Amino acid sequence: MYLATKVNTEIFDTITARIYNEGAEIGLTVSDKYFHALDAIHGTVYFKLLDDAAFFAANSVVHDYFVLTSSFNINLIRPVTEGKLKAVGKLRSQTKNVYIAESTLYNEQGKVVAFGTGTFMRSRIALTPEIGYK
Repeated sequence: MYLATKVNTEIFDTITARIYNEGAEIGLTVSDKYFHALDAIHGTVYFKLLDDAAFFAANSVVHDYFVLTSSFNINLIRPVTEGKLKAVGKLRSQTKNVYIAESTLYNEQGKVVAFGTGTFMRSRIALTPEIGYK
């Protein structure tokens, strides 16, 4: 379902995902189509990868409903101009309806290029085959 969305087939067409209990990894091959005017990836790419990894870390423990991002803060460490990126998300805290997850974005050399923390809330959208959930 995630990999088939338009944003991931038309814009981020090299994205990969691996989800496991309380964690997730999102990967992307860098392309110049993600660059800003200074020839490095735009902050929106950092945000997407970090948010997606944290989101899946949170949603990995919720099996009946989507969780939604209610807030997300990122810190950009260094520019990226080439290679592969990997965002690793981890669930840090949870209550009945609120989940806090963090994620770290690594370049191909294993250096941290950004990190973030998000708050996610259980939605009223059920995870069902009718919406493409498997």
